[in-house]
Amino acid sequence: MTSYPRRPVRVGGASGGFSDRVRAIGSLAANEDVDIIVGDWLSEMTMTIHGSGKQATIKELSTKSQRFDQLEFEQQLQTAKFAENFMDCFEPAIDALATRGIKLAVNAGASDTEVLAKLVQQKVKAKGYDLKVAWIEGDEQTDNVRKMISDGESFESLMHGRKIQDWQHDIICAQCYLGGLGIAEALRQGADIVIAGRVADAAPAIGAAAWWHDWDRSQLDELAGALVAGHLVECASYVSGGYMSSFKDLLKQNKHINVGFPIAAIDHLSHTVMSKESNTGGCITVDSVTSQLLYEIQGPLYYNSDVCAQLEGICIDQVGEDQVRVSGVRGLPPPDTTKVGISGFAGYQAEYHIFLCGLDIDEKCQWAEDQIRYELGPERLKKFSCLRFTRNGDSPIDARNQDISTVDFRIFAQTKDRDLVNMRNPEGFFRISMVNFLMSCPGASLGNDVRQAEGKPFYEYWPALLPQSAVNHRAHLLFAPQGPNGKSIIDIPAPTHTAKHQRQQPSYETTNPVDLTSFGETVRVPLGFIALGRSGDKASDCNVGFFVRPSPNDELWHWLRSTLTVAKMRELLGPEECAKFGQWAVEAPYNSTAATGNGHSNGDAPSHPAKRAKVALDAAGSEQMRIDRFEMRNIRAVHFLLHDHLDRGYDSCSTYDTLGKNCCEYLRAKTVDVPKRFLEYAKI
Repeated sequence: MTSYPRRPVRVGGASGGFSDRVRAIGSLAANEDVDIIVGDWLSEMTMTIHGSGKQATIKELSTKSQRFDQLEFEQQLQTAKFAENFMDCFEPAIDALATRGIKLAVNAGASDTEVLAKLVQQKVKAKGYDLKVAWIEGDEQTDNVRKMISDGESFESLMHGRKIQDWQHDIICAQCYLGGLGIAEALRQGADIVIAGRVADAAPAIGAAAWWHDWDRSQLDELAGALVAGHLVECASYVSGGYMSSFKDLLKQNKHINVGFPIAAIDHLSHTVMSKESNTGGCITVDSVTSQLLYEIQGPLYYNSDVCAQLEGICIDQVGEDQVRVSGVRGLPPPDTTKVGISGFAGYQAEYHIFLCGLDIDEKCQWAEDQIRYELGPERLKKFSCLRFTRNGDSPIDARNQDISTVDFRIFAQTKDRDLVNMRNPEGFFRISMVNFLMSCPGASLGNDVRQAEGKPFYEYWPALLPQSAVNHRAHLLFAPQGPNGKSIIDIPAPTHTAKHQRQQPSYETTNPVDLTSFGETVRVPLGFIALGRSGDKASDCNVGFFVRPSPNDELWHWLRSTLTVAKMRELLGPEECAKFGQWAVEAPYNSTAATGNGHSNGDAPSHPAKRAKVALDAAGSEQMRIDRFEMRNIRAVHFLLHDHLDRGYDSCSTYDTLGKNCCEYLRAKTVDVPKRFLEYAKI
């Protein structure tokens, strides 16, 4: 057992996704005082890509009476589905990790975690080191999910509540989200490197802290604090200046270059001090940390299969230059379920773009759409599960140059009919649409690169809940276990002290709202002149949170909480955004076709399968997209969850904002009545 209390464990965050900077692991390992480096390489998109690829490999091998696990290792590598760019990040860091004794825990294993772990071990040995490697099993759930469905399990969607039996797609793959205690156990057994597949984004940090401080499942407050610390570092430089609404502060100081990767020092009570790499750009401030806290949460409860974190009492305080302390997180028992992501083959999608310029853009968009619909004809139109016409941008009078005056008119299609989106098909989507170009409106130009007009497979993502008891969570050691009775495969039991958390999180308006007229004379300005914020996605839900800085008598906070009601959020979003997806025909069958109006101007639903979105009723009994709201008083933040706002989520989304990242900045640019005197001292 570890003696208490140990100093804080220093956790470096090296990757927020497969597209992050290659240098991170090596830089943290060589130059920073860290005990362990964690990283996130997976997303809903990559889960689908790797999972579908893995199932395709299994199917192909079965036609040859072969199994993947029977292949030679070099043969496995040829088709393995892990985050291959992880090796670009890992190999240059091996020397520093080994010589400085720094641990590593990542989720880059995707759908071939064991293969990646063995490859890592091979590369380490080739360098002459004896680092101990382990890998985590349990996230792969494709066969289990299929069996449970055949036994009658409904796997109700977390986004809109429908049963999976209503889904019109073939299930391709399924992965569940594991917690961090399997990683902790592997580290306890002496592992230097732990490779996981679809553990939750924050799980490596939970595992690091639980290993270091020797926590068990009963220490809920500690695990919850580590969960939040993991949430802060999981997206790497998002917490150290990236995506920050007050980005101009960094721009003025020339600190927007080479934004540093974060470091979380988690103490034995799970209070965390955030910092970042030395001699890098970016910052660690209350603004930057609060922004990341608000990213991709869903309500006051942050669920994980190890613990549930209660966020409403969180405190975030500046304690030094580029040092912020996070405390006040309370732990609750975890749910007896974990999230499972189910991917289904949805068909083929294609798109192309027309660039428009000058006056009368609305009419030009209508001209183009009407011509395309006419040429496609009613029979072909029925074959599209989604056909969406979207205008992107505006053409201002007296624009300072022609590029600024140019509008992107996007034609986006999805269908189960592969031939319909074959570019060489003279009766297909692109060729028939193109014939309109020579009779188009003035100031129209086709994009030079039309490769996107060729149909490509796309998938839909179905998030649901899976009993934790159904998960075979295990840690595998690729080294000799400790002690005479040590095991190379260690079972990680599901938690026994759990709670039945409601799917619908608490949602409420503010208590004792302030009379807004009491703040005096107002002026109409963008909300973002006063409020900072961040938005993101959870499958097809979009979350957005706003916060203000400290002020005399907390008047900015009282104004914000009293101004930003659910009704005000609907007003700021505008009727087109509120109606875009949240009001699809509720009673229509799932494979029916929705309205086919002019989506470029009035935001009508795209003509893809209608589904029962989570809705609320207004005073007149009309259906509205459901919006949840809660507050975090200590950090002066109001958070909203826009249910089912992102059109089925990233894998199949027909809008530009596929990840919800644009939503907050869209809303910050909407005008509200702001007390004039606020702008004298608090304008951002």
